[in-house]
Amino acid sequence: MALVLIRCVFVLVAAGLGVQLIQEDSLPKEPYVPWLVMAGMVLLATLVIVADVFTGRKRLDTITAVYFGLVIGLFLTYVLSIALSPVLTPDRPLSKWIPLVLGMVLCYSCISILLQTKDDFRFIIPYVEFAREIKGLKPYVLDTSVVIDGRLADVVETRILDNQLVMPQFVIAELQAIADSSDRLRRSRGRRGLDILNRLRSDPQVDLQVFDRDLPQFAGQSVDQKLVLLAKHLEGKVVTNDYNLNKVAKLHDVEVINLNDLSNALKPIFLPGESLTVRLVKPGEEAGQGVGYLEDGTMVVIEGGREHLGENVAALVTSVLQTSAGRMVFGRFERAAKET
Repeated sequence: MALVLIRCVFVLVAAGLGVQLIQEDSLPKEPYVPWLVMAGMVLLATLVIVADVFTGRKRLDTITAVYFGLVIGLFLTYVLSIALSPVLTPDRPLSKWIPLVLGMVLCYSCISILLQTKDDFRFIIPYVEFAREIKGLKPYVLDTSVVIDGRLADVVETRILDNQLVMPQFVIAELQAIADSSDRLRRSRGRRGLDILNRLRSDPQVDLQVFDRDLPQFAGQSVDQKLVLLAKHLEGKVVTNDYNLNKVAKLHDVEVINLNDLSNALKPIFLPGESLTVRLVKPGEEAGQGVGYLEDGTMVVIEGGREHLGENVAALVTSVLQTSAGRMVFGRFERAAKET
């Protein structure tokens, strides 16, 4: 609603400017000229609004870089014009055009520099917050192996990771090279990695950024070394399944998140075939079942344990079920355990 009001006010302001232009003495006196001026101003305002509507999502960091680039470029132009004022006298040819050329060159240069370095600098304006809150403390730089693996997308979709994900352009190029490989297995792995990236990209709650700049320290380095250097440059962490990359990153004092270590940390406490001891406290839903709970609250369902309610029993684990609601352990009664 606020945007609609602003656009209506913008059209009215354009019409007001048209009225001011009509009153200019320099305009031709033909009767159709005022109507052309008014129609032209309203049409111009309408075209600006249409361009704004169809531009789509605007990136605030890009807009800020252009804004500051223009401000800095115009300021430098003004300073240089003052410095060159003894030379740019009205009697000299081209003296009026030199400041315009300087302004054009300096504004373009400042905007270009800021757009290329907007990830390295942050502009702070007192009392005005232009940037949304940055997700997480440190960005996560993704490795080729962890993208191909595919488990990262499942972990991210649980919303346990709220940090910004950074996908380097050289990793995307490596994935594309793998997807174009003549080897069928490598080709399928590369395509799987690209599909995982598209899956992350299409999730509106995932902050995935593509880092497409080449840092000076990347020259002559391998992909793994570039990943470590990029993570150090961004003060982030490397997410990988590669054992060697894990070691290299730690040598450079770069933190690493290894999905294999995460998987080991989340694996079930008990595996089929192992024994456990639990106190049965209530009957199960099926005939002959007894139900108990471990110290962490995990439910244990024991076949043949209904006759031993209120007792500690030893059971053989038959299966473990992991769901979003928690973990359930299923077992088979072996014997009554000694009271402790």
